[in-house]
Amino acid sequence: METTTRRIYIFDTTLRDGEQSPGVSLNVQEKLEIARQLARLKVDVIEAGFPIASRGDFEAVKAVAQEIEGPAIAALARVNERDIDRAWEAVKHAARPRLHVFIATSDIHMKHKLRMSREEVLEAIRRGVAYAKEHCPDVEFSPEDASRSDLEFLCLALQTAIEAGATVINIPDTVGYATPPEFGRLIAQIRQRVPNIEQAIISVHCHNDLGMAVANSLAAIENGADQVECTVNGIGERAGNTALEELVMALFTRRDYYGCRTGVVTEEIYRTSRLVSSLTGMPVQYNKAVVGKNAFAHESGIHQDGVLKERTTYEIMNPAMIGLVQSNIVLGKHSGRHALRSRLAELGYTLTEAELDKAFQRFKELADRKKEISDRDLEAIVEHEVRRIPEKYILDYLHISSGTRVVPTATVGLKVDGRVLEEAACGEGPVDAAFKAIDKITRIPVCLKSYSLNAVTGGKDAVGEVTVKVEYQGRIFIGRGISTDVLEASARAYINAVNKLVYEIGEENLQYLSEATNGGR
Repeated sequence: METTTRRIYIFDTTLRDGEQSPGVSLNVQEKLEIARQLARLKVDVIEAGFPIASRGDFEAVKAVAQEIEGPAIAALARVNERDIDRAWEAVKHAARPRLHVFIATSDIHMKHKLRMSREEVLEAIRRGVAYAKEHCPDVEFSPEDASRSDLEFLCLALQTAIEAGATVINIPDTVGYATPPEFGRLIAQIRQRVPNIEQAIISVHCHNDLGMAVANSLAAIENGADQVECTVNGIGERAGNTALEELVMALFTRRDYYGCRTGVVTEEIYRTSRLVSSLTGMPVQYNKAVVGKNAFAHESGIHQDGVLKERTTYEIMNPAMIGLVQSNIVLGKHSGRHALRSRLAELGYTLTEAELDKAFQRFKELADRKKEISDRDLEAIVEHEVRRIPEKYILDYLHISSGTRVVPTATVGLKVDGRVLEEAACGEGPVDAAFKAIDKITRIPVCLKSYSLNAVTGGKDAVGEVTVKVEYQGRIFIGRGISTDVLEASARAYINAVNKLVYEIGEENLQYLSEATNGGR
């Protein structure tokens, strides 16, 4: 008989550690959109950001704290009063606020980064946790680089934090150095050596530098950890963090072994993965466990035969468990608004009338080019075309002249404040030419940092999904666009990035190129 009595709490740090992935920059609205989905996923804690880091981080944490209901909302702070005050100011509006304070405890960090003695670090923990406790009843403490810390000193630091009021003790493998047996033993030793450990929940935060973050987290659970800090798709600094979807589905699929359960609604996993991938501009690798494109694909004839006869021969998870469902409704150019609304609802999207109008318009445009519209096409429409910030620039038309023996030339028309502006430009290729023509119209000096193209679906009429990252004065802005025409998708993605830039920086704060300057790239 299955025993799933032990509850594991899921602490999601996609909006904090996940956003620290190189090249990722989310605005407040995008963070709110992810937070809403995390609430639907029913994670236990959302770490919304590091408020002292920037004004934008502060505003994002505050917005999430004010709007999101259900999960506890955590804000990160170092163990000093200035950080803690700023974090509390941002998170105090939450129905269930948490302050997450940290300081390093490994000799290498204390010596080279903090330049503090062990006694000074212990005193900082005592003062910092106690100060946080004065503001918030729920305080989490993390000894940074715990897995490389001296065990005796680490246990003393944890004891000190609990005495000062910490309700959660988090053990980070900050640089992904530990192996599963080592990390499991560390948790077991902490339980044995910290005299007041029963007064706090043990949490773990593992990095994936050696590809063992999920394995280390599972080893920690086996040895008494009750909370795991993770991110959607495993994104995060360097090689990332424990992947939420892998951890949750490992516990569910092997509940016979672990005897644990989470409160996560697994049917929301796939859509959460897609949303985070879309908004961060970080594609999910095809062979990624649980949510990768090939996770439930079977090419071998033997495997295909087995799955057709009995799914469990080669599938240990039902795709429907993570929200991968196949609809019997076929949508095409003759489909109406009701059919579209119904299918989007099945996919988990609840749109306002204005959003549905926009989705229906883009759906019809796409249906004129494709015989059938797939679920992935619909997801792309909603994620890339509907839920957008106000648009200063709107693509009106795009003309491309290109070939092996001609200079690629693009003519672009953009609607700007109710009128259409047109420019033409030559480039190294048709995409480059289109971007240069757009630059001529906007006159905003951006630098293209990356460009990626993926096919949303298969076939000759596949929808192309383009993601671009542009830089303006040291800040990165991510743009996305879709179309059956990859050149159009490219132009839409570039315009989307520029619109985000204008929205976040503000037109009054922008520096424009002179009229005579031919583009800013």
